[in-house]
Amino acid sequence: MKILHYPHPALRVKARPVTILDADIQKAAYEMLETMYRYEGLGLAAPQVGLDFQLLVMNFAGDPARKEMEHIAINPVIVETKGGTVSDREGCLSFPGLYQNVRRFKTVRVQAYNLKGEKYEMECHDLPARVWQHEIDHLAGTLFIDRMGSLGLQRSQKDLEKFIAEFEKAKKKGDLPAGLEAKL
Repeated sequence: MKILHYPHPALRVKARPVTILDADIQKAAYEMLETMYRYEGLGLAAPQVGLDFQLLVMNFAGDPARKEMEHIAINPVIVETKGGTVSDREGCLSFPGLYQNVRRFKTVRVQAYNLKGEKYEMECHDLPARVWQHEIDHLAGTLFIDRMGSLGLQRSQKDLEKFIAEFEKAKKKGDLPAGLEAKL
């Protein structure tokens, strides 16, 4: 599994809900966890690896040895936000090396399904709340650059231009990672 980098069009597609939990969805979730750990992330959403369904994986510690911190979420939704917002440094595996402040809600309550099809609910604060919001945004085709303020976006301009140039170069060479093929 490869992580797609900005501006790959798959990153802007609104993911479809998962309607059948089968072995292919389970396999995708475990491969996404492995990929997330390989790139030292805290979360990864299916569109970031070219899959067009609502699946995300997270480990708030970013440590594969801390299995108790792992979460697999199918069709996740934020059902409540509270505690106001806070601006903090954020990055994204689809934008390697780019970090900027992004304003997010301090506390969120989310609902999702696990790999057994069981619905669960979780309330998170601070970093875990930020990770949930970031990854759920990916499922809607929203990227963290869309949440940056104008100053952060201005500071990121050279990096974004570099990502676009690398994408165009790979496109010309026919060397783009596949995306949206999600034929599990």
